[in-house]
Amino acid sequence: MTARTPTTSYPMTIFHKPNCSTSRNVLGLIRESGVEPEIVLYLETPPTKKKLRELAKAMGLGARDLLRTKEAPYEELKLADPKWTEDQLFDFIVANPILLQRPIVVSPRGTLMCRPWARVREILPTA
Repeated sequence: MTARTPTTSYPMTIFHKPNCSTSRNVLGLIRESGVEPEIVLYLETPPTKKKLRELAKAMGLGARDLLRTKEAPYEELKLADPKWTEDQLFDFIVANPILLQRPIVVSPRGTLMCRPWARVREILPTA
C-alpha cells in the first residue's frame, strides 16, 4: 500500500520517505493538527513528470530546486552541470525518484517543500 485515503475534510498530501527524519516530523505535525493525509511513498510510486511540473509550479520552483544534491545519482549523472534543461532534469527525477527533495506537502493553503520541517505549519488548517 503506497497511499492512505484522507480521513478528514481538510485534504492534504505528503510525498513521504518513511526513513527520513524530516519527512517523519512533517507527517507527525500534520497528524497532530487532526489531519490524516494521503501519503505518497514516492520511491515506490514516483510522481509523473506532469505531476512534478505541477508541484514545482505550485511552489514557484524550478526542476533544479527539486533535486537532492547529496544523492549518488546527482553526482553520477553530473546534474550540477548547467547544460541540463528543466525538461531533462524532470526526466532525471522521474527515472531516479531518490533525487526528489522531500517532503513536499499539498494542502488547500498551498504547496510547500517542507524544509525545515516546521514550515508545514504554514499550510496546516487554522484553528
